[in-house]
Amino acid sequence: MQDLITQHCQPLEGQPPMAAEQIQAHLQRVPGWALRDGAIEKEYRFGNFHETMAFVNALAWIAHAEDHHPDLAVGYNRCAVRFNTHSVGGISINDFICAAKVDALRS
Repeated sequence: MQDLITQHCQPLEGQPPMAAEQIQAHLQRVPGWALRDGAIEKEYRFGNFHETMAFVNALAWIAHAEDHHPDLAVGYNRCAVRFNTHSVGGISINDFICAAKVDALRS
């Protein structure tokens, strides 16, 4: 996972999405993330709303810096994060780069 954290998202317009076997190999590198309905996703749990929102704000900073934005579902003590790459019509390395960076917020 450490090598993913040091990478940065790149424009991928016109490139194909990752193949299923590549996705499965990359999922091994980001524990807790799962493939669901054409995206990778993970739910994070927190002790209270303040902790949840602090996480969401830090995640927003990462998404802005990488120019790769997830779908979020935010509740009192949880945040579900979902990445896919619209420009390739599926999942790309950018999704895994951001997943690793978001995981690093919790380590």
